[in-house]
Order: sequence, then structure tokens, then C-alpha cells
Amino acid sequence: MASSGEDTSNEGDVPPAAATISVGAHLLGFSDEILLHILSHVPSTDLVLNVRRTCRKLAVLCLDKSLTHTVVLQKDYEASEDKVRQVVREIGREIQQLNMAGCYWLSGATIEHVARCRSLVKVNLSGCHLTSLRLSKMLSALQHLRSLAIDVSPGFDAGQLSGECKATLSRVRELKQTLYTPSYGVVPCCTSLEKLLLYFEILDRTREGAVLSGQLMVGQSNVPHYQNLRVFYARLAPGYINQEVVRLYLAVLSDRTPENLHAFLISVPGSFAESGATKNLLDSMARNVALDALQLPKSWLNGSSLLQHMKFNNPFYFSFSRCALSGGHLLQRVINGGRDLRSLASLNLSGCVHCLSPDSLLRKAEDDIDSSILETLVVSCRNLQHLNLSAAHHHSAASPGRHLCQLLARLRRLRSLSLPVCAVAEPVPRPDRTAAATPPAPHAVPRGCGKKVRIGVQPCPVAVAGQAAPQPSSVFWSLLKDVPFLERLELIGSSFSSAMPRNEPAIRNSLPPCSRAQSVGDAEVAAVGQLAFLRHLTLAQLPGILTGSGLVSIGLQCQQLQSLSLANLGLMGKVVYTSALSDMLKHCKRLKDLRLEQPYFSANAQFFQALSQCSALQRLCLVSRSGTLQPEAVLAFMARCLHVVVCHMFTGESLATCKSLQQSLLRSFQAERPALNVVIFPLLHEGLTNVIRDVPMVHLDEITLFKSRVAEEPPNLWW
Repeated sequence: MASSGEDTSNEGDVPPAAATISVGAHLLGFSDEILLHILSHVPSTDLVLNVRRTCRKLAVLCLDKSLTHTVVLQKDYEASEDKVRQVVREIGREIQQLNMAGCYWLSGATIEHVARCRSLVKVNLSGCHLTSLRLSKMLSALQHLRSLAIDVSPGFDAGQLSGECKATLSRVRELKQTLYTPSYGVVPCCTSLEKLLLYFEILDRTREGAVLSGQLMVGQSNVPHYQNLRVFYARLAPGYINQEVVRLYLAVLSDRTPENLHAFLISVPGSFAESGATKNLLDSMARNVALDALQLPKSWLNGSSLLQHMKFNNPFYFSFSRCALSGGHLLQRVINGGRDLRSLASLNLSGCVHCLSPDSLLRKAEDDIDSSILETLVVSCRNLQHLNLSAAHHHSAASPGRHLCQLLARLRRLRSLSLPVCAVAEPVPRPDRTAAATPPAPHAVPRGCGKKVRIGVQPCPVAVAGQAAPQPSSVFWSLLKDVPFLERLELIGSSFSSAMPRNEPAIRNSLPPCSRAQSVGDAEVAAVGQLAFLRHLTLAQLPGILTGSGLVSIGLQCQQLQSLSLANLGLMGKVVYTSALSDMLKHCKRLKDLRLEQPYFSANAQFFQALSQCSALQRLCLVSRSGTLQPEAVLAFMARCLHVVVCHMFTGESLATCKSLQQSLLRSFQAERPALNVVIFPLLHEGLTNVIRDVPMVHLDEITLFKSRVAEEPPNLWW
């Protein structure tokens, strides 16, 4: 017989209920500090309405100030009207920071319950349904508010704001305002502003076809109070009306530059001509302020000596996106000959085709970069966390230790990185030395005269379940090995143009990929599997993909992956990685967002069956010119994946098929998923143009429109 203290039961003999109790008892045995840290990762609605009711200890911990002080409902798609109202009822008095950004499914009446959170100091209501009267009523009750984010939609009338509301706004120090109509919004009421963030999303025409004009703002209060301003940020969507309206905001700023201004950022797609007022503003800034963050339209910097006269204190963010900035100018005017810029955390050089080359602007795409310029940049900015070098040809010469990837490997603090595909290719030996003796790249895709070419299996690491792929001795593999904490990686072809871009015009005939990108294939994609902490991955225009086997390695090893964007992989006209993608998706248990852009893609039952195994998936976007889909497979997928709330598909199907499927999805699932956002639409040759005409921009989710996100904004700009 066993002694009384001996446990003779086998693990399989323990009843399920007893096992649950045992696990629960073990969990509650942790210290309060550990439990509070665990509970901080639970959605606020579940915390208050479910977890709190499980036992007495959790009932107390769930109401701890560290958990109720900040409530985040952003992307909590299961936060229904009733749940939100109940949370506000139960802990509204304790909430000091409330993030409801993007809660488009909540009615205005529910948003109005925010007024019960009388202790609110910071609230983000971007993307929520708000009228002028509702905003007035809400803000009148929030006397402690210091930070506010709202949308200004057509019909907004500042004249409807009450005196109590304006009194609250006069104490607001941080304002984020997204404009969908020409307006000053609540800016003139905010007399204590220290941080102003403006997002201009105004369409040039109304949905009825009427042309909009900034002259609509004439007669509105136009005296913004900028005297205390420390941060000014403006991001413009394409369109002349957005430029016209931002000039009205800048006009006041040009009269008197705030003495405490330390961050001045304007992001404009395309050209934005300088005016007399903006020249005065820049001259005043050069004389009177020292900046920590700077971003200007490319037309303001190109050919200008402005950077020479700007003073910088401890800069943490620079963006020179799309500027004609040569390597010499980068060294002399920004890095100042190699000065210490250890404070710089984020640098955006996307589209700066000459930034790693000498002063000559006659550089051709196939020319090599000057590695000494990059080395000086790396040494000076050793603490960089976010670096964007995309949308340019950065080719490395065949010099030992001087490849772009080898130099970037010194930036051990990198958390996000965006590179052109050709930049990670192995160096090509100079033709005058070894051209005759050097065989072609092992997995380069031969280019013929339209003839079919039989291509052998690429010698790349094959991912096998439970085994790591062999490590090839490539410079890209070594780079990723040396930056193991990378959380976001983008490999985007230097000539890539999305059919649905965020900040550029959609074009039908894109440029061919860079010739060096042909040698970047499945082996390089497999190298990404080293990044155990990777959360966001973008791969676009990789013509060297032959089977997609590298995707399987990523699925097996990158278990933290939450968002995946794939576009134009392999040779155009044929989808070569469908099988590998299906195998990959089986392992992506934490994947929440998937964006897939591929011409001729067949969204069939096999694809959706594999996608159904991504149990955490919330948002799906499929963009495929001449692509097809099976409506029955889509419906079955939505029935299996209970957390999917955003389903956007733009394919070659007819308008009748798209409308029928969209109506079926809404009819079948909207009742149980209040946040359901379904857009099924044919993608015609003009791409985004026809979509915007018939689909309101507010219905297009952030994953729908393609853009590079690395160093897009300064870190910690807002919530």
C-alpha cells in the first residue's frame, strides 16, 4: 500500500473539474503583483464583466486602480453597446484615460455615456459617431480633461458648443483632430494647446459630386492659439483640398512662431508648393527654436539650404521621405559630419534614392551605394530603433564587410526596419574582374523572350515540422541574427506600386522589379524565421519566390506574428505559393490581420479552410486584379472564424456577385458581431479610384490601403 502522503493517481485519472480547480488554485497562488500584470492583458470589458465575478480575490484585484485607471476599447470588437454601458456604470468614476478609437460600431447614444466618467483626463474618440451637440454635452461634464482626440465630420458646427464645453476645451493641452470636412473644428477653443495633431482626410468632392473648397472655412473662428505649442503635426491624405485647408492652419503659425516649439512635422504625399507664409515660418523657426523632431514636404527641402540653418537640440525623430537628399547633404546638414546623435530613435529615409550616394544626383538605379555614408550614419545614430530605407535602390558593392546588411547589423536596438528587396541581395562581383568565372545566382529567375522556361527547385531551406531550416551564409540572414528583437519587418520592392495605396495614386501598369531583386527568394524569406519576437511582417514584390517554402518557416518559428501583408510574390500572372501559404497559416495561431494582394489569386475552399485555422484572426483584406472567390467558401470561413469582423475583398468578380455576397455576410453575421465591417467590391483597372467613388473612406479599414508603417510617425506621438 502507498503511504498516506503519497499520490498514487495518474494524470489521466484526475477528473476534468478537479484539474480545473487545481490549475485555478495554482494561478491564485501567485502574488498580487504578478496577477495584476496578467490581468493587465485582459480586455477591460472581460475584466469588469466576467473575470471579476469568478472569486473574491479576483473581484478585488480587477478593481485595482492600476487596471481601472486606463480603459482601452480600441479594437475590442466584442465590446457591444450593452457591455460598454455596463463598464461605464460600474467603474466610470475610476477611469482617467479612455481609448475608444475606431469604435465605429457604437452608437452616438452609447458614446454619450462617456460623460459619466467625470475623472477623465485623456479620451480618444477618433472614429466614433459624434455630433456637435453630443460633443458639447459630453465635454461640459469633463472638467478635468486635458487630452482629446475627435473627428470633425460634415455638419460639425462650433457654434453649437456650450459655454461649459468651451471652458473644458480651454484647458485641453493635447488635441488630435481628424478632419473629413473643411473646418477649424475645436482648435480655436483650445487656448492652452501644447500638442496639436491634425489628420486631413477631406475628399475633393462630396459623394454627390460637389467640389469642396477651403473657402467654406471663411466666417468660422480662425484664431488658433499656438503661443504654448510644443508639437505641431499634420498628416495629409492626397488631394488639393487638404493642402488648401492646412495652409489656413499654418497662416497663424507663421505670424508668430511659438518659443517652446520642439517638434514640427508635416507629411504630404506628392508636391506641396511653398508660399510666402510658409517661408516666413521656416525662417522664423531657423532663427528662434531648436527642434527635436522634424518632417517637411519634399518640395520645401529639395534644393534648399534650410537644413543648414535649422538648430536641433536632442533630436529623436527625422523624416525626409521622398526628398532629393544626397548622401553629402545627409552627412553635412543632418549628421553634421558625424556628430553624436545617440538621441535619435526614428529615421525615415523612404524614397530618398540618393541618400546613401555621393552628391551627384545623376545616380542610376543600378549604381552601388557609398558604404562610408551608411557607416557614418550607423555610428552616429547607434541607438536607432526604427529605420525606413524603402522605395529606393540601395545596392551594395562586393567589398568584404561593407554590405548594407552587415553595416545595419550594428544597430542592435532596432525594433522596426523597412528595406527595399534589392538591398538584401548578395553583392554582384564587378564584371571587369570575375564576370567570366562567376555563375549566375543560384535562384535567379531567367528572363527570356516570352518563352516558357522550366525552372528547377530552388536550393533553399525546407521547413519541416519540428525542425529549424539550415542557416545559409547570406548577409540578410546574418543581419536578422544580429537584431533578434525586431518586431516589425518590411521587405518592399523598390518599384512596387499597390493597386490600393494609401498615399499615392493607383496605377495600372507598375514598373518591373529591380534586377537584383530577382535573386532574393525563398531562402531569404526563410531567414525571417529567426525573429522570435516578430509581430508585423510585410513582403511585397519578390519576383524570386518560386515555391513560397520560406513562408512555412515563418509560420513555424514566428509564433508572435500578429499581422501579415503579402503582395506580388513570384512572377506576375501565376500564383506559385498557394500551397506554402496554406501550410503557413496552419501555424499562425496569433495572427489577427492578414492582407493579401496578388493578381489572379483564387480564394477557393482550400485557402479558406487553411485560413480558418488562424483562430485569432480579426481582419482580412484580399486585393486581386482578375482574381476569383467562392462565395460558399467565404460564408463557411466566416461561420468558423468567430472573431473576424473586418472582411474586405476586391477581386475580378462581377458587381452582382460582390453585392450578393456582401449582403449574405451582413445578413448572416451582423447580429452576433456588432462591429462587422464587410466590403466586397470589384477591382477594376483604375483600382482605388472606383472603390472610393462607391465605398466611403470611413468603411475602408487601416489594413485595406497599403503603405509602409516603419518610422511613419514619431514614436509615442499619441496614445
